Amino acid sequence: MSENILEVTDLSVEFTTYGGTVKAVRDVSFNVERGKTLAIVGESGCGKSVTVQSIMGLTPTPPGKITSGSAKLNGREILGLPTREANQFRGVEIGMIFQDPMTSLNPTMTIGDQIAETLMVHRGKSRRDAFNQAVELLARTHIPEATKRAKQYPFEFSGGMLQRAMIAQSLACGPAILIADEPTTALDVTIQAQILEIMLELQRTENMSIILITHDLAVVARIADNVAVMYAGEIIESGSVDDIFYQSAHPYTVGLRSAMPSNTGDRDKQLLPIAGSPPDLFSPPKGCGYYARCPYAMEACHESAPDPYTLTEGHIARCWLHHDDAPPTDVIHRVTR
Repeated sequence: MSENILEVTDLSVEFTTYGGTVKAVRDVSFNVERGKTLAIVGESGCGKSVTVQSIMGLTPTPPGKITSGSAKLNGREILGLPTREANQFRGVEIGMIFQDPMTSLNPTMTIGDQIAETLMVHRGKSRRDAFNQAVELLARTHIPEATKRAKQYPFEFSGGMLQRAMIAQSLACGPAILIADEPTTALDVTIQAQILEIMLELQRTENMSIILITHDLAVVARIADNVAVMYAGEIIESGSVDDIFYQSAHPYTVGLRSAMPSNTGDRDKQLLPIAGSPPDLFSPPKGCGYYARCPYAMEACHESAPDPYTLTEGHIARCWLHHDDAPPTDVIHRVTR
């Protein structure tokens, strides 16, 4: 059996608008290992959510369109399946926690009924059995008085409890992969920690893989095994969490780390924001997408896109600074030759 439960290769997604075609995702490739967590990080608008929504078949068509690529779940192609076939794995083999639970849950149905509906549709359970299992799922996510809460509506839940309810719903059918799209957004630090601990606990007990979509590097450091850094619709660096944090090989990754607060207590340390804005994806640059913002940019960066350079096994970066003729720098981790 392959170590990878999900293999995505050269995925590209476009959106047709009145202003032109937005090339939102460009030749994205990554693997998700069994029982491991892959974090996809980057600024807002870099293509993180579009990537996973396309895999799930949730990209609206039109205006969205998958122009190329492959996504194989346990060796089976799932990209671009008809709705009926896609429903065989959505919510069953792959569960998803959406970014805003208040708008993702039906305000006219109780929490318990929404979870039970998943079990009735995909598992053929009776209404009573499905509701009882929904109560058990809420209890597993540490919602107090689960029986009482299952009969309440989304507006009666706090933000943290809504996120737990979303986790319970996504786990109803025992998926092999859980996609968590910004699961801690708008939650305070204490509740964030509780949500992450629940996800880690469920991963340990169910041997579940997780795809975590986030821009919070502190969350990545806590939960991830592997990391893919996205910028302007492309994955520009990927590797283990230690590779990304301690051997950053792309100037953008270094920039993200420099803009991250630390708890070292050094009052003289300043946060260094990344100047400028991401490129216009109506007309992506022919070279490196980070060229206009990169302090180490060279003429080659503007003229052509860099090839992927392998630093160590599993650690890959797309940056001309790893070319044999590039000037030396001690800011990024270089290819070992």
